[in-house]
Amino acid sequence: MSRARAWPWYLLAAGVFLLDHLTKWIASNALVYGQPVPVLPVFDFTLVHNHGAAFSFLSDAGGWQRWFFAAIATGVSGWIVWWIRSLPPGKAWLATGLALILGGALGNLGDRLVLGYVVDFLSVHWGPHYFPAFNLADSAITVGAGMMIIDTLFLDREAPANADQAR
Repeated sequence: MSRARAWPWYLLAAGVFLLDHLTKWIASNALVYGQPVPVLPVFDFTLVHNHGAAFSFLSDAGGWQRWFFAAIATGVSGWIVWWIRSLPPGKAWLATGLALILGGALGNLGDRLVLGYVVDFLSVHWGPHYFPAFNLADSAITVGAGMMIIDTLFLDREAPANADQAR
């Protein structure tokens, strides 16, 4: 994929980044930290700050994890930028998934670098059992990863280069 054909995917990633930061700003200004606002019987808005990674992994590690996770996000984002640009034409499904992951990774990276933590505010639960709070960036990363899995399992069916010679 040429640089010119990669721009729509970079714009999608930028849109995810901007929407993520807008929703985090709204949540940070409209919600009281730690106080759930019920939306549905299984869904609340609850503002929390995650100093770790997914599921608050390493959140109490003393501060080094901020820079560790920032470095990982930076490296992965650079790799995805290169990957999107390297895709052959006709790989829109995979490019969309990669763009969603890129936008989400940059959204959480921005929080980590500026705030020192990631703003989470979406809370799903069943009775007293709560799934860890998350945000739009996390959702984009999850959907993008799902799209990559679907691409790998069902859409990427290229024949091996030497299939005729193998017979």
